[in-house]
Amino acid sequence: MKLSEVLVKPILSEKANKQQEKLRRYAFKVSRKANKLEIKKAVEEFYGVNVVDVNTAVVPSKKKSRMTKSGVLSGSKPAYKKALVTVAEGDTIDLYGNI
Repeated sequence: MKLSEVLVKPILSEKANKQQEKLRRYAFKVSRKANKLEIKKAVEEFYGVNVVDVNTAVVPSKKKSRMTKSGVLSGSKPAYKKALVTVAEGDTIDLYGNI
């Protein structure tokens, strides 16, 4: 798998921001086929930091429904894989720099 296909996007939420400040842990949405070694290589290459640890989790899909004029529409949000990457002491990743 190409390293450019591994990282999909960073996860920017309140929980992720707290972990960035306290634990130096960053959350990314990654490809379902990527393993921990590929994720580590991709983060080190794209952001220029030393990765200490990588934890992964597959977030299951969720059923969603909404009311419209034509009735109730139901569907599901897709499942995705999430990676929590811990960087070395003194390293940081600037996720808000290019927004």
